[in-house]
Amino acid sequence: MKFIPSRDLRIRPGQVWRELKKERELIITSNGQPVALMTPITGDNLEEELRVIRSAWLRETIRAIQHRSVEQGIDKMTMEEIDEVIRKVRTERRKQKKGTG
Repeated sequence: MKFIPSRDLRIRPGQVWRELKKERELIITSNGQPVALMTPITGDNLEEELRVIRSAWLRETIRAIQHRSVEQGIDKMTMEEIDEVIRKVRTERRKQKKGTG
């Protein structure tokens, strides 16, 4: 996996495209920190690539939520407790919406 500064996209775009073709993925950095993943796609595989990437994001989001629930000790909540939290949040949102409208 190769890291390249974001300014290379502006200053040396041809070199970036050649590196992408060679490496198959590039990590774009800003101020030394990773900010984006660049991977080659074609019109033929665009929808499939997006589906795979979105699926990976979803799995990671679910994993992070599960991890936080264990850390916060809320992974053992009953459905009744969950329903009560949802009811309270919805009630509060309705109150806020009425107050700002």
